[in-house]
Amino acid sequence: MNLELFIARKIQSGGLTGKKLAGPVTKVATLGIILGMVVMILSLAIGFGFKKEIREKITGFGAHIQIMNYDYNQSYETNPIAPDSSLIKAIENVTGVKHVQKFATKPGMIKTNDAIQGIVLKGAGTDFDWSFFKTILTEGDTLSISDSVRSNDILISRKLAQMLHLSLGDDLRMYFLQKNKIAPRARKFRIHGIFDSNLPEFDMIYAIVDIKQVQRLNNWSPAQVSGLEIWINNFNDIEKVGNEVRSVASAFIGNNGTMLRTRTILDMQPQIFGWLDLLDMNVLVILVLIMIVAGFNMVSGLLILILERTNMIGILKALGIQNGSLRKIFIYLATFIVGRGLIWGNFIGVTLSLIQKYTGIIKLDPENYYLETVPIQLSFLHLLILNAVTIIITTLMMFGPSYLASKISPVKAIRFD
Repeated sequence: MNLELFIARKIQSGGLTGKKLAGPVTKVATLGIILGMVVMILSLAIGFGFKKEIREKITGFGAHIQIMNYDYNQSYETNPIAPDSSLIKAIENVTGVKHVQKFATKPGMIKTNDAIQGIVLKGAGTDFDWSFFKTILTEGDTLSISDSVRSNDILISRKLAQMLHLSLGDDLRMYFLQKNKIAPRARKFRIHGIFDSNLPEFDMIYAIVDIKQVQRLNNWSPAQVSGLEIWINNFNDIEKVGNEVRSVASAFIGNNGTMLRTRTILDMQPQIFGWLDLLDMNVLVILVLIMIVAGFNMVSGLLILILERTNMIGILKALGIQNGSLRKIFIYLATFIVGRGLIWGNFIGVTLSLIQKYTGIIKLDPENYYLETVPIQLSFLHLLILNAVTIIITTLMMFGPSYLASKISPVKAIRFD
């Protein structure tokens, strides 16, 4: 029989004679662990969820990696490149690359009877991945692009439509400045879909059209585009994959001597991703503070239990129990509290996270948070690490009170009241 474990169980259940504080104290300590674990799981899930949602929206407009003309032109009026099938195939063969597509841009102005707004047309071809825009469409549908027929349809944002008093199916007239020409070129499009990403910095800039429209406005051939957009499987590998793509692109030289440059979304939007990186620090600070509070909650609980069982400690030491065995009793007791707290804390935290993830019951103001509901991103690995760190920290903090119990004098302890 494990004597230390037997005594610890008796103390936990309040089965030993005494002041009967063990039951309430262990319940309060367990409740502290449960609440701390729930808050840590929700903080972790919401923090990673928010970062994931914002990151996906940004990359939805600009991809993970872009390849463009090596001219360091930072405007939307780009110089063209003519990527051949061998270049695209070589990029697709890079480990980690998920999808490659062509794109073209052309800045212009929308004019209605009572308003005018500058935007950027982004041309989409038959290889365009519509999965992101399908998630943010509020009205209409994505564009139907073919190789033979040039479509006059356009996708615009809901904010732009509201500002210009436009709706689905309306005609939209745009004007474009041309090189070496005074008079602007006019084009009429039909609104085929309206999207809303809740990111005004992008919604007020981009409109999506057939890539052949942009090529015609730029006086480009069908082979010429602004560049290539590349999606990867794992965002954490963006630097590694970006370097490999850069190596492939740097070896390409066009027929007219055109060279290519590569940039990642981190290079294109450094302010936004710098802001997202600060969220990791905020989550880390919250986790550390909660773990410290939970640890001190455990320490205070054990100290109360030791104080309550001072007489018992004195009797056990008088009967010859070793200090190591005495410490084991209270370490077992603390382990019961932490174990039960972790089990219930994980259950409640994961349950609340899943409810929010699949129902979106808690809403947000998209004007302030760029999202309509509280985002959740749960990872088994993150939960495993969180539990492991919690166990290690609380276990280390247990040893202090347990050593205090072993230092109690048997004579004074038996007389203690």
